[in-house]
Amino acid sequence: MTTGSPTTTQPAMHLRELIFGAACAAALRAAARLGVADALGEKPATAEELAVEVKTEPQPLQRLLRALACYGVFAETEDGRYTHTEMSRLLREDAPNSLRYISLWCTEPWTWDAWPRLDAAVRSGRNVFHDLYGKDFFQYLHHDAPDSAQVFDRAMTTSSRQSAQDIAGLLDLRGVTTVADIGGGQGHVIAGLLEKHPGIQGTLLDLPSVVANADPRLRDGGPLAERMRIVPGDCREEVPVQADVYIIKNILEWDDDSTRRTLRNVVRAARPGARVIVIENLVDDTPSMRFTTAMDLLLLLNVGGAKHSKESLVSRMTEAGLRVGEVRPVNAYLHAFDSTVKG
Repeated sequence: MTTGSPTTTQPAMHLRELIFGAACAAALRAAARLGVADALGEKPATAEELAVEVKTEPQPLQRLLRALACYGVFAETEDGRYTHTEMSRLLREDAPNSLRYISLWCTEPWTWDAWPRLDAAVRSGRNVFHDLYGKDFFQYLHHDAPDSAQVFDRAMTTSSRQSAQDIAGLLDLRGVTTVADIGGGQGHVIAGLLEKHPGIQGTLLDLPSVVANADPRLRDGGPLAERMRIVPGDCREEVPVQADVYIIKNILEWDDDSTRRTLRNVVRAARPGARVIVIENLVDDTPSMRFTTAMDLLLLLNVGGAKHSKESLVSRMTEAGLRVGEVRPVNAYLHAFDSTVKG
């Protein structure tokens, strides 16, 4: 005798899978930390063979691989061997669009402390980090969790490299002579733009500890160094840079006060008519909604920030003194808002 029809059991089964979502995230983290995807070559391999390579017990490794194969990360053959899938290849460190460090970053130890407090963050509208650790997120990261900070840096570097080519291909910079990347991290985006446009001069502004490790192409001795100016500073406090075009990518997701100050500082520094191109993930009008809304909740937990909707970002930009024009997708995850400084 059956206990329920397919129409009633299917939602219950799907909800159970979602409830155990932490197991999937933990399995991905374990595979990334163990280097399973790097150990698996082009030929199918047994769990026993892989266990020798990654120095684990065979039976628990087989259980891990079986769990991940349910989600399409690795595949199991009829004779019990494992092969790569398109997703498992993305866990390899040498993959062109590797997600290894993203998978590690989003499952760092502090995340397991923070997620259970999501209800408290929703009630208060504030991050939970100070309650957890007695300090704000970035203080904790750099003072108490240097290994996690290193994972964060690697994840952001990987992400920036992957999007830099898309951005360089999207932006029309004809007639432009100077471009400033504000809060641009290690400068992968500005490096990509300078490589594509030999007549452009560039500026990179970010915190001293960040620009100290700027892309080697931009530093002294690098092929782009003569066309590059590196400025240590905090864009939330001041933007001491004049340029024809300002790029602001994925930094307007902190708290509202920081977002408003950053935009106003750019507008204050810029000449009337200068272009300001804001590039962000959106929580609407995007094929990456599940990923972006999850990151939106993580931002609430750790810094009290939020991913933007198209409407909210246009509102912040207009309020700061920008005239927003065309909004275009950069790729499946990013949109570019092209604006000019009002006269």
